[in-house]
Amino acid sequence: MNRKSIYLVCLTIFPFMVGSGVIYSVLSLYFAELGASKSQVGLIYTTGAIAAAVTAPLWGKASDRLGRRRVLLGSMGLFSMVFLGYALSTHYRQLFLVQVGEGIAWAALGASAMALIADLAPTEERGQAMGIYNTAWSIGWIVGPCLGGFLTDYLGFKPAFLICVGMTLGGMALGVLLLPRR
Repeated sequence: MNRKSIYLVCLTIFPFMVGSGVIYSVLSLYFAELGASKSQVGLIYTTGAIAAAVTAPLWGKASDRLGRRRVLLGSMGLFSMVFLGYALSTHYRQLFLVQVGEGIAWAALGASAMALIADLAPTEERGQAMGIYNTAWSIGWIVGPCLGGFLTDYLGFKPAFLICVGMTLGGMALGVLLLPRR
């Protein structure tokens, strides 16, 4: 297994995973602050899930045609815009469109990142490689929610979301520099 390449994918995705952990740990609270009822919060999330379900096969095909790296980096760019959309939203109705973008971004990330890991590992070591990737994912989600509570308590939602934009762009920059071309 080309461990170095696997670790570079993990390094690229880690800042985004921390940022997404920050945001998703407090997102429902933010939706409510923008006026969404509990039912509306559920509908907002459903919108994102529908967008992901509809676009996932398309992103898988795009990942095959355009390359895993391009789709992965594009998804991170889209996540940066989604996180910015959260920061700029002033009413919960705007969040439906942001969630469509988020669903599309999750579908692209899911299709490209796992395929890239599979491409980088020999068949007999793919499970181990995906385990390493999932560990990086999980550590990001261990750090992110703790940081999310802290940042939003002391800075507020919007500044915390803007920090996550920067983290995701930082991961994207690492990806441009470090990811193997596949």
